[in-house]
Amino acid sequence: KRILQAAAFAVAAAIITNPVQAQSTGGSVPKELRIGYQKYGTLVILKARGTLDKRLAEKGVNVKWTEFPFGPPLLEAINVGSLDVGTVGEAPPIFAQAAGADLVYVGNEPPAPTAEALVVPKDSQIKSVAELKGRKIAVAKGSNANYLLIKLIEKAGLKFSDVSVVYLAPADARAAFESGRVDAWSIWDPFLAAAEKQLGARVLADGRGAVANHQFYLAARSFAEKHPEIIHILLDEIAKVDQWGKQNPKEVAKFIAPLIGIELPIAELAAQRLTYGVKPVTDEVLAQQQKVADAFAELKLVPKPVRVADAAWKNSRK
Repeated sequence: KRILQAAAFAVAAAIITNPVQAQSTGGSVPKELRIGYQKYGTLVILKARGTLDKRLAEKGVNVKWTEFPFGPPLLEAINVGSLDVGTVGEAPPIFAQAAGADLVYVGNEPPAPTAEALVVPKDSQIKSVAELKGRKIAVAKGSNANYLLIKLIEKAGLKFSDVSVVYLAPADARAAFESGRVDAWSIWDPFLAAAEKQLGARVLADGRGAVANHQFYLAARSFAEKHPEIIHILLDEIAKVDQWGKQNPKEVAKFIAPLIGIELPIAELAAQRLTYGVKPVTDEVLAQQQKVADAFAELKLVPKPVRVADAAWKNSRK
C-alpha cells in the first residue's frame, strides 16, 4: 500500500511543473482545464479531435492533457491539486475517497462488463476461477479489475484470502504474466485485448454477471462547484464523441490505434467492448458504487468505510 501511494504521489508530482492555477483571479472562467486520461476510451478521441480545446479557447480557457497508466495515480493527481478532472473505473474513486480526496462524480458511461476479464496463459491447465485457489493472480490495486477479481473469487465460492494477490501496475503485471511468475491476471482493455491477441491469453471469466464496470468522470469538488459551466461543456463534448463512436466502432479502432500505439486488431477487439453514452451519475449508479465501496471495506483493503453519496455532484443535470 505504501509503495502504491508513493508511486501515485510520484506520478502526480511529476506533472506539476509550474502549474497554472485552475481558478481565475476574477470571474467564473478558469485559465486552464487540466484533464487526466488513460490509454483508452472517449477522452483519447476527444483529445485528438481537438473540439473541446477549440470550444474552450473561445472562452479564454487552455486545456492541458496528461496521460496516466491507470486510475489511482490519476485521482491522486486531482487530490494534490495538479488536475481538475479525469476518467477512471469503478474502484479508484473508492480508494480516493477513503484517502480523503475531495472529489465529485460528474458523469459516467454505460456498463461495459466484457471490457475487463480474468485471464490465464494459453497453455494453462486452469479451466475455472475456482481452480485458482492457492494460485498467484496479478492485478492493479485500487483498479476496476481489482473489484472484478473480488467478485469473481466470491462468485466461484472462494474467499479472497484463498488466492495470492500480487499487486502490480499493468506493464509489470503483463511481464509477470508472460514470464509465468503469476498464474492469472485481472485486467481491462486495451491491455486485455493485447494479452488475448499477442499472448493468446485465455479468458476464464469477464465481468458479465459479476460487475457493471462503469467508466466514471470525476472532478475536484472545488473546481466543479466554482466552474460548473466548464464541466458541462466537457460532458457535452464527450457526448458528441460518444455519439460518433457508437455509430462508427470500426472507425474508432482505426482512429485510436495509432494514438495509443497499439496494433489495429487489438484496437478493434477492444473497441467492440467499449460502451458509449455519457450520462449524469444517478442515485442508482451511486448505489452500485456503494456496493463496490462496501466490498473493499469488508476486506479491509481501504482504511475506512466510504459513503459514496458524499461525492455526488450537486450541479449535475439529471
